[in-house]
Amino acid sequence: MAEARGDRYDVVVIGAGAAGLACAADLDTAGLRVRLLEAEDTVGGRIRTDRVAGFTADRGFQVFNTGYPQVKRRLDLRALRLRPFTPGVLVHTGAGRLRLGDPTRRPRDGVGLLTGGRVGPRDLLALGVLSARALLAPASRVRARPDATTRTALADAGFSEEFVETFFRPFLSGVFLEDSLETSARFFHLVWRSMLRGTLCLPRDGIGAVPAQLAAVLPPGALRTSSPVSGLTPGGVLLDDAELRARAVVVATGAGAAARLLPDLRPVPGRTVTTLYHAVARSPLPEPTLLVDARRRFLNSCVLTEVQPGFSGDGRALVSTSVLGAPGPAEEAAVASALAEAYGTDTGTWEPVHRVTVRNALPAMPPPLPLTRTSRLAPGRYVCGDHRATGSLQGALASGARAAREVLADLGATREP
Repeated sequence: MAEARGDRYDVVVIGAGAAGLACAADLDTAGLRVRLLEAEDTVGGRIRTDRVAGFTADRGFQVFNTGYPQVKRRLDLRALRLRPFTPGVLVHTGAGRLRLGDPTRRPRDGVGLLTGGRVGPRDLLALGVLSARALLAPASRVRARPDATTRTALADAGFSEEFVETFFRPFLSGVFLEDSLETSARFFHLVWRSMLRGTLCLPRDGIGAVPAQLAAVLPPGALRTSSPVSGLTPGGVLLDDAELRARAVVVATGAGAAARLLPDLRPVPGRTVTTLYHAVARSPLPEPTLLVDARRRFLNSCVLTEVQPGFSGDGRALVSTSVLGAPGPAEEAAVASALAEAYGTDTGTWEPVHRVTVRNALPAMPPPLPLTRTSRLAPGRYVCGDHRATGSLQGALASGARAAREVLADLGATREP
C-alpha cells in the first residue's frame, strides 16, 4: 500500500523484528498513531522460518525459552503448540557421550555422574550452588555485581578447568556464538537463570510463529512490509515512493542497518553462524536432546523432528547442525565427519536440504556489559534492538518496550490532532 503524500504519524518504527513489534504494539496501546515499516516481505527479522523441500527449517538453529518475562507477558504460549527439548545436553567426548541434565529437574543425572566417576564432587557442588543462586536470587543482583568474562566467572564459582572445557565451553559456544568464553558474565548468569526458570521449546510451525503472533495484535494498516527505508529526514523517514512525516522515529533494525540510518550510532560487532540441515532416513538420536562436541568441531546438533515431528513432510528425520562463521566445502566435509563420530553412524547418506548463514546473528557482548541502555539518541530519534540490550528474544522485546516508554514520556503520551 503506497503512502498518501502528506501522511503524518505520531511515530514511525523501522524494522519489524521482535524489538520493533514490541515497540509498535506498546505505542499503539497507548493511543498513538504508529506506522511500522519492514524491508522484508514478512515480519521477524532474524526470527524467520523457511519451508524447504517439504521440511520446516528455521533461519538458523532457534530455541524458544518460556522463562523470559517479556515472552510470558506478550505471547499466547498455548497457541504456539510448543514441544520441549530434554532438559540438559549430551556432550560427545573422546570417552563417549556424557549426559548433563538440569540438576533442579533431574537430580538423578547428577548422582549418576558422581557415582560413575564422570564428574567430581567439586564440580557437581559448584553446579548446584550456581543453579540455586540463579533460581533464588533476584535478577537485580546480577545487574549489581562487577562484570567479568564468563570464563573468569566460572573459575571464581569453583569449577575445574576440565569441567569448563568438557561442558561449559562447548555448550556456551552455541549460546554466545564464540568459543573463548569471553562474553560478559552478566549475560551468562541471566541466560542460566532463564534456562532454569523456563523450558526450551520449538513452536509447531517454527520460530516464525512467534513474530507472527506479535504482529497479529497490531491494528489493521499499521504494518507495511517490503518497504525499505532509504534514510531519515528532519521530519520523518524517506521511502522509495514517499516521505512519511512523524513526530518521532524509532530505528528497530539490526546493528548494521541502524548504523547506516544513524551515522552517530556506535557500531556493534556481530557474530556469524551457519546452520546445516540434513534429511536422514532414520533418526540418529531418538530423543529431543541437544548434542554438543567437546572438541568444538560444531556448535550443536539436534534431530529437530524429535522435538517437532511435523517439521518433516515425508517421515524422514531432519537434523540441524550449527557451526561458527561461514564454512566452505572442505570445512563442511569435516563437520560431516565429526557428526558421524558424534552420532555413531554413517553420514554419507545424509541429504543436504538447506543451509543458512546468519551474519550478525548475535551482538558481541564483552564485559562490562550494560544490560539496559537508553533508546534516546537525539530529539525525536530512538534506537532499539538486541544490540542495545542482551542478545536474546528477551533482550530485543525489553529494548522495544523501553523505547516505547521513552517515546511516550517525550511526546507526553498524547496523540497529535
